[in-house]
Amino acid sequence: DYVVVKMIPDNRLPPRHLHAVRTAKTFAVIKWESPYDSPDQDMLYAVAVKDLVRKTDKIYKVKSRNSTVEYTIKKLEPGGKYHVIVQLGNMSKESSMKINTVPLSAPDALKIITENDHILLFWKSLALKESNFNESRGYEIHMFDSLMNITAYLGNTTDNFFKVSNLKIGHNYSFTVQARCLYGGQMCGEPATLLYDELGTGGDSSATKSGRATDVAAIVVPVLFLLLVTLGIGFVVLYMRHRRLQSSFTAFANSHYSSRLGSAIFSSGDDLGDEDDEAPMITGFSDDVPMVIA
Repeated sequence: DYVVVKMIPDNRLPPRHLHAVRTAKTFAVIKWESPYDSPDQDMLYAVAVKDLVRKTDKIYKVKSRNSTVEYTIKKLEPGGKYHVIVQLGNMSKESSMKINTVPLSAPDALKIITENDHILLFWKSLALKESNFNESRGYEIHMFDSLMNITAYLGNTTDNFFKVSNLKIGHNYSFTVQARCLYGGQMCGEPATLLYDELGTGGDSSATKSGRATDVAAIVVPVLFLLLVTLGIGFVVLYMRHRRLQSSFTAFANSHYSSRLGSAIFSSGDDLGDEDDEAPMITGFSDDVPMVIA
């Protein structure tokens, strides 16, 4: 014996397994299951989205007969915080979850240029890669002093550079630049961080100091140029001196050349300065003159 029992659907049950499939900067994809399996008719859901930052609410209606429902919440803000509630249209029990959208990216190519009594922070415009960013929103800059272990808010700007003064010698600083936070500092962009310890007693700096590199190049290039000029002048002087010595030696050799012997004749060093230099040279002996050997 058996009996067939058909359960009466309870429309007061909440949707099941509510979760986020994907979150981006301006939208989120959520998913849930119907309160009971295999609905035999269209079910109307109410999706309430509460903006926890702006304190605003929006309600969307979704109709589906599927056991699994997927819905995309659009027109969200980067870095926002939202509370999502899903329930049947008859205001039955609800399922809820919280969503945090992806914040704006960090500015690219953050660099430091060192001046005499201050430094300049430079970065690329965030609007080059973020279509949701408007330059009028601006950027905010923070500084962390590792020696004092304090973080200071330096200000904000709509430009792509910022001047920082009154840095202390021997302190290491970390600077962060990000899209300006909105509504009480709750909707911020990702920060770009750069370490600066040029004023310290030593240590490597991760900052790219193009200004200092330019100053070094301005000193090194003239010095190398002067060295090259000096070497060139030295080679010219040595060459001229070599030519002059060669010419003097040639003239000296020609003056002592004997066409009879076919070679040059040079006197030894012992003969130099001898008092008998002017004595006539004995060229030979006659046969009728006796040779006397003492």
